[in-house]
Amino acid sequence: MRYSKLAVGAIGALSAILLGGCGSKSASTAKKDSFSWSTGAEISTIDMSKASDTVSFDQLRNTMEGLYRTGKKGKLMPALATNSTVSKDGKTYTFYLRKSKWSDGSPVTARDFVYSWRRTCDPKTASEYAYLFEGIKNAAAVTAGKKPVSALGVKADGDYKLVVSLDRRIPYFKHLMSFALFFPQSEKTVKKYGDKYGTASKYMLYNGPFVQKGWTGSNLSWKMVKNKYYWDKKNVKVSKISWSVQKTPSTAYNLYQSNRLDALSLDSSQTKQLKNNAAFTLINSGGTAYLQYNLQKDKNLANANIRKAISLAIDRPGLCSTLGGNNQPAKTFTTADLLYVNGKDYVSGVAKSSTVYNKYDKKLAKKYFKQGLAELGTSKISVSILADDTDSGKKTVEALQSQLEQTLPGIHVDTVTVPFKTRMARREAGKFDIMVSTWIADFTDPISFLDLLTSGNTRNYGKWKSSQYDALIADSKTTASSSQRISDLQKAEGILMKDEGITPLYYMSTAWLIRKDIHAVYNDNLGGWQFKYAYVK
Repeated sequence: MRYSKLAVGAIGALSAILLGGCGSKSASTAKKDSFSWSTGAEISTIDMSKASDTVSFDQLRNTMEGLYRTGKKGKLMPALATNSTVSKDGKTYTFYLRKSKWSDGSPVTARDFVYSWRRTCDPKTASEYAYLFEGIKNAAAVTAGKKPVSALGVKADGDYKLVVSLDRRIPYFKHLMSFALFFPQSEKTVKKYGDKYGTASKYMLYNGPFVQKGWTGSNLSWKMVKNKYYWDKKNVKVSKISWSVQKTPSTAYNLYQSNRLDALSLDSSQTKQLKNNAAFTLINSGGTAYLQYNLQKDKNLANANIRKAISLAIDRPGLCSTLGGNNQPAKTFTTADLLYVNGKDYVSGVAKSSTVYNKYDKKLAKKYFKQGLAELGTSKISVSILADDTDSGKKTVEALQSQLEQTLPGIHVDTVTVPFKTRMARREAGKFDIMVSTWIADFTDPISFLDLLTSGNTRNYGKWKSSQYDALIADSKTTASSSQRISDLQKAEGILMKDEGITPLYYMSTAWLIRKDIHAVYNDNLGGWQFKYAYVK
């Protein structure tokens, strides 16, 4: 998921998309200072230490704020940090904070950052994203429970100076600071609400452009309302954004047509029908959809030849056509157009010999499947594919079921679609065979993808592992050479793809309709909506 973009070495800038949707003013719910927005899944939490999905982070990046925010075209913009200094060895950052307030009028201080970071790294919190703190002094030891949270390399020097110590130079460190995981948290609020913190709008304190209202923890509609205590409130023109979960594109489009919704994502048929509509726009999500295999649970899927056969049996162009939008068939885990090195896309440097299985080849698929079955000592296998109960989720598993059963004689495929929260729970409990997953980079660097598949990463739900892969990822984090670092990452990704540790499906994009009277809403090209500067005209 995640959701700020970083630059390392020679990196192409984020491509942000300024949105000014279309549709007549009379055919809009948008008023002088408000509009309505839709999303395809429920909020899971607004506790930033526990958030792990796009919907939750959309809420956090607009109701909370950290040291920086991601601007148009990936430009890093000051938020609570007015200035910063870096030591000569690149291991000590000092951030100077502006005076700002929480939504109850109390001051936001450097201590709120210290508390937030310590809470996220505390093993008791069980944050899925705590690994992103690695590189900050003692973070790995803290998250492993080997050192107390007080040992984390962050401290407050008075109310408005934050000092961060690193174990090693991190080229993209300042860009990480625009990701919601690194935002401040109010200690008194967390302690006041206890286990309820972040489970509903009222169990939260906000410091961003908006405050959230009306989310109970399970309902499918809520609002963002302008935060009267926000430090830059004069530049926030919208007083209210009404949100609703729309899992069925046809329902969402009917609401749009009947003036009750101002923005929606489109399914494949809508994309084809509406691509010439002036309100139509394509959003590059900066992510990859892929299959994750449960190697720990399913001995059949633990066989690399079975995984290669499955990948070779997938008609990716056909799948992309079925889903619509502008999704592109994927051959790598890292999404295309994320990072450019010396003018070339990083993914072009991943060895072609290691991505040979990520194409549609029925003859080769049958060969590897037959070989895999022989190694397993069986003539048939059964697997289930888990996905969200959204329109795209259902279409994806149906297409995969058809393609696999038609191409691989001896395989039986069951499809399982469940609500987003349920899928997340099953994912974390390891209750799946094959799972349709998506990952949107947190910053513009392949490590945002590749870290997930290291053997010790909490998000490696399928338990794929390779000691050589782990070693290359570790080396990439310690080398002082930018070129060597990229080489290590490309070699590691080659190992992952050659073993088909995961199976990439497509690089993600989404087609949207957004009315023309809504301006200055932008997507940071990593799936993240930004509403701070939005206005209605």
